[in-house]
Amino acid sequence: MSARSQAAPAVAPYGSWASPLSAEALAAGGISFGDLRSADGRLYWTENVPARGGAIALFSLAGGSPEQVTPDDANVRTRVHEYGGAPFVVDGDTAYYSQYSDQRLYALKEGGKPAPVTPLQYRYADCVAVPGAPKSSALLCVREDHTDPAHVRNALVRLPIPVAGAGDVLFDGSDFVSYPRLSRDGRRVAFITWNHPNMPWDGTELHVAELTAQGLKDAKIIAGGATESVLEPQWDGDGTLYFISDRSGFWNLYAQRAGGAHAVWPKAAEFAGPLWQFGQSNYVLLGDGRAVVSFRDRGVSRLAVLDLKAGTGRELDLPFVDFSHLTKIDSQHIAVVAGASKSPLSIVTIDIAGAKVTTLRTAGKSPLQADAISVAVPIDFPSAHGRTSHAFYYAPTNPGYRSTPGSLPPLLAFVHGGPTSQSTASLRSGVQYWTSRGFAVVDVNYGGSSGYGRVYRQELNGNWGVVDVEDVIAAVRFLIDTKRADPARTAISGGSAGGYTVLVALSTSDVFRAGADHFGVSDMTALARDTHKFESRYLDSLIGPLPAAQAVYDSRSPLNHLDGFKVPVLVLQGADDPVVPPNQSQRIVEALRARRVPVAYVLYPGEGHGFRNPKHIINSLQAELSFYGQVFGFKPADQLPPLNIEGLPPAS
Repeated sequence: MSARSQAAPAVAPYGSWASPLSAEALAAGGISFGDLRSADGRLYWTENVPARGGAIALFSLAGGSPEQVTPDDANVRTRVHEYGGAPFVVDGDTAYYSQYSDQRLYALKEGGKPAPVTPLQYRYADCVAVPGAPKSSALLCVREDHTDPAHVRNALVRLPIPVAGAGDVLFDGSDFVSYPRLSRDGRRVAFITWNHPNMPWDGTELHVAELTAQGLKDAKIIAGGATESVLEPQWDGDGTLYFISDRSGFWNLYAQRAGGAHAVWPKAAEFAGPLWQFGQSNYVLLGDGRAVVSFRDRGVSRLAVLDLKAGTGRELDLPFVDFSHLTKIDSQHIAVVAGASKSPLSIVTIDIAGAKVTTLRTAGKSPLQADAISVAVPIDFPSAHGRTSHAFYYAPTNPGYRSTPGSLPPLLAFVHGGPTSQSTASLRSGVQYWTSRGFAVVDVNYGGSSGYGRVYRQELNGNWGVVDVEDVIAAVRFLIDTKRADPARTAISGGSAGGYTVLVALSTSDVFRAGADHFGVSDMTALARDTHKFESRYLDSLIGPLPAAQAVYDSRSPLNHLDGFKVPVLVLQGADDPVVPPNQSQRIVEALRARRVPVAYVLYPGEGHGFRNPKHIINSLQAELSFYGQVFGFKPADQLPPLNIEGLPPAS
């Protein structure tokens, strides 16, 4: 316990509290885990390495301590769909992984050096090994062909082992393909596809085919369609195909047998999330007639063990609020990436008989003591047109300080990206950075967020820039009305789609006194023209198809509502962002400057969609803290680099 927390709390204005969670500590401890899976008795996963500028390495564990598999100059990250996911597969003594710098697949034999095995201008993800005798005969992969950048093509391909060449196309009859999954004998393959203008959470199709030496045979669609999102097919040992579908209004687990498909354990809860990245693993088949599933209810995740034939389930009592990347170790144990409300992200194993947890790897040690951590409180609040929306509220928390009498904390409203994404209740240093300094935070799961069923997810259809803004404003007003926020010190902050909501809220309402736009959208028509293939038709559902909806695009673009900007704006942008190009930020900054709206702009070289370099993460946090301090009139306890807010009147 720190000396400050042992002594009587100091009295200081909200926002000025000294926090042990510095921007440097946050960036250094900003470790995340992904793509956890088991192969031949070992666990493998990806993990970013802050000391290497956020590059991602492949790690493994088979008893003892975790080992880094890939060399220090590797960056295990694929750019298929730009958001990537599932960048590696392990087959026997060889790991195949996507190298970020050139997007080629590299083969790395145990004890050897990596070598590229696919040509340039192709990207690969979500690979699986095809069983053969005496060893695997090929890899099945999702391939994204960039040989013609104006016409990017996605396909399911087969790469014979040893891998050489770009692969033989097995299926290219759709705009997108994902989840190639083989039956245990390797004779059948299941995969999902979808076409523009759908996104994978709108409508996908589940295909099943025989895999022969000549290609796919007798392919047929067994589930899905334009209004049903099917995800994550898996074959059990008895030949049953399982998959997740939202046909009931919620993503639930289904079994495909001779009599058709039926829900295994029907529940008004979400057993999956939106497929922004490849490789989601929300359930695991144990091979003995049981499965372990993860499901989310009112924003909080749980695990349950299902009897697949009886359709019964037993929830596990675990100290976590978020689960991802479930993988089987044996019929009694699974491994999972788990998030808790008061401890960092971890890779754990779970004995499902007694719900016993063993921690294998943590994302560092939190610099905050338990009593300094603000725990997420789920809130439901009334929004426009009689709707009810959802958020997590975090109270300002620091045992070393209390506020000046009679004051209320500044409120920071977080807007997640996507927009079809969601905020969770697990510990996030990016929230604690603010609460430990005396901010209240509300993390809003506005209409359109996942985690609350298909109907809630579709509330944003045709209404992006309307429903999301209404819900964030409603959350802030709810907290003001319940005396948990200072109405004179309200700010809104978000990245990507959340950055767009920031700009719309600032330009169309008077609720906020400041806003931080992280690589957000200012011109909707330009975004539809400039963005990458995966999202190039996303706006058809969120706003409407062009050119018919041109007037709506114009009315929803913050660049066309410049008269509405009255309060200071901070804009942070990556110079190499392929999703929201820098011109989106540059144009709004130039327009605000011309109108003498106070604005600060920071452009980070080498950064894409989201900041990975620790020095840029540090600078962005410090810039945002300095920004609020100047606008709200408090002096942060941190030593901060200068931030020039152009046009900000001097403090009185």
